[in-house]
Amino acid sequence: MIREMIVVEGKDDTTAIHRAVGADTIETGGSAIGEEVLRRIELAQARRGVIVLTDPDAPGERIRKIVTERVPGCKHAFLTKDEARGRRGIGVEHASDAAIRRALEGVRSPEGDSGELGEIEWGDLMITGLIVHPSSARRRERMGELLGIGYANGKQFYKRCLMFRITRVEFLTALEQLEREGL
Repeated sequence: MIREMIVVEGKDDTTAIHRAVGADTIETGGSAIGEEVLRRIELAQARRGVIVLTDPDAPGERIRKIVTERVPGCKHAFLTKDEARGRRGIGVEHASDAAIRRALEGVRSPEGDSGELGEIEWGDLMITGLIVHPSSARRRERMGELLGIGYANGKQFYKRCLMFRITRVEFLTALEQLEREGL
């Protein structure tokens, strides 16, 4: 049983979480999160902790941002777009049990486990082709998968590297894998 409450978007996501792991969920009801739901997330964070696991799409990222700004200290789990792809779109509800378990095992905390400050600089993203490069979106998508921080645009990717205190070693290890894959 997972101690923290898992924030998901809807009932189908809750069903998928229950199928994959033992956990309680809070459903946001989509990207228009109401005040009552935000208060429940705050209470859950204070009492049990919270893991945000939203769809790897724009509305899911919007929910993640709203929750992060309102309820500091939430942990984050990410599915890749491929893991969440179904016949009717992209969503947690389409992910396999194994993909959901993998995402929850790779949960990231904005406080970081090591206490170290984020070591990545904006220039690192430019030098490595993660911004201002013809393939930067695809490179960021794969780096986000390798680092366990999900896909984001350039500014958000940099912010996540800092927020989740990605170390230079983690960054360079993921970059080496990216290069081996020819991206």
